[in-house]
Amino acid sequence: MYFFLLVLHSFMRWLVLVILVYAIFTAAQGLVKKQPFSNNANVIRHCTATIAHLQLVLGITLYFQSPAVKFLLSDSPATLVNEGTFFRYIHISLMLVAVVVITIGSSRAKRMENDPQKYKTMLTWFSIGLLLILIAIPWPFSPLAHRPFIRNF
Repeated sequence: MYFFLLVLHSFMRWLVLVILVYAIFTAAQGLVKKQPFSNNANVIRHCTATIAHLQLVLGITLYFQSPAVKFLLSDSPATLVNEGTFFRYIHISLMLVAVVVITIGSSRAKRMENDPQKYKTMLTWFSIGLLLILIAIPWPFSPLAHRPFIRNF
């Protein structure tokens, strides 16, 4: 069960990134072209927040099941920032903050009065969320934690 969730979480990372980039592009395009906030833009806003929430739930489930986190919790780190502290504190904290930022942006955009404000709100908050996510992902080239781009079964 754990490994299936790990692979699903790894796959969902790409879905979150793609939908976030698409939502940011949609917001920027709508703002620049002064388009009305269409039903399509609203669906993209909603789906982005929903997919981010699903990824967060998967991540929190993995956090409490992860043998690496359980093992590393009893480990005394030789350095201040290592793979254990990355997953224990940095990854989960930044991802939680990123999803909160995306949720706030989605909620605020939904309640804005005019269309440019909706697009600008989406663009700003989703961009901040994307930046936080990009920082917190354990990329293969990361000095803090190394994970593959795609995890296989």
